[in-house]
Amino acid sequence: MSPAAPSTDFVAVINEYQPLLRRVCRLYCADADDRQDLFQEVVLQLWRAWPKYVPQEGAKLSTWLYRIALNVAISNLRQRTRRPQPASLEGEALHLAQAAEPIGYEPEEMAALYRAINRLSEVDKAFVLLYLEERTYEEMAEILGITQNNVRVKMHRVQEKLRQLLTQPA
Repeated sequence: MSPAAPSTDFVAVINEYQPLLRRVCRLYCADADDRQDLFQEVVLQLWRAWPKYVPQEGAKLSTWLYRIALNVAISNLRQRTRRPQPASLEGEALHLAQAAEPIGYEPEEMAALYRAINRLSEVDKAFVLLYLEERTYEEMAEILGITQNNVRVKMHRVQEKLRQLLTQPA
């Protein structure tokens, strides 16, 4: 049962946490159109789950938002990887596509970081996102549903992978 119009509470939450949701989308989609589609899907799933949201003592709203956004992003990525890929670019078109700057005007270091992050597994990307959002290990554990010790171990491994990817020639 969903109301005809979104509640002002929901709209306020989406407006407040839109940067967080967009960062999740940016991490899982390189293409601007795909990011927008994913953002819309995340908001739709949040809207569907909103009536069931019950704040728990000590739990943050951002934890709940992250959990849903990451699950939607990972599901979306899995669906995209199952679809047949379009024919690859050839010749000059391929050269132009590879030489193109990333969406927006990011510094080269940021572009290199996103390229390295995109080479990580979907789960490792979630760790990176939470780390970049300066989430504590406790918050990461709660969002990802694992122990803090497991977060520490996985974060160390992800950081090592990123270091290797960033030092490898492109």
